Amino acid sequence: MKTRRTYAAAGLLAAAVLVLAGCGEGGSDSAAVPDGWGTLETEGVSVSYPKRYEEQSAAERSKYNAAAAVRTEGGRTVSTLTVQLGFTEADSAERAAIAAEAGIQMGADVKGTEDVELAGTDEARRIDFAFEATGEDGGPPKGTPVEGVILTGLDSTGSAFAVRIDAQRGVLPDGDLEKIVDSVEVH
Repeated sequence: MKTRRTYAAAGLLAAAVLVLAGCGEGGSDSAAVPDGWGTLETEGVSVSYPKRYEEQSAAERSKYNAAAAVRTEGGRTVSTLTVQLGFTEADSAERAAIAAEAGIQMGADVKGTEDVELAGTDEARRIDFAFEATGEDGGPPKGTPVEGVILTGLDSTGSAFAVRIDAQRGVLPDGDLEKIVDSVEVH
């Protein structure tokens, strides 16, 4: 009997600790940023990137990107992380995902679209896709497999956002990709 009470008390204590650990800073309403990573900050969304990426200035990135970071190897861009704001007039995460999917390279293989939890929003979608590089604009050589993810939804003003991660296969470990996704915070 005493053993059951001890286990029950230990179980309640463990549950209380878990509940308390979820409260305050760093809870479910706050995004996780790994130590040593940089962060792209925009009005609608922020996202962190691994150490080997470099943030691009407004002059370096596309005029359609509110923020961008790239990883280069041997003079070629092997991975990009971009943030677009207001890229469509969608009124839901689902419609923003449809618009974002339309922007994926022609001939790409869309692996799937699913709901995803992002800090700061109740509704977001994740699109996973793959394509072969064209070899243009300093990217990977033609035919190189590239894997991508787009995270999309609406920010607090109702404006659509898209966070896109493209990486030459084998360049971005799955663990780092998931840390990037977990770091997204919608404003």
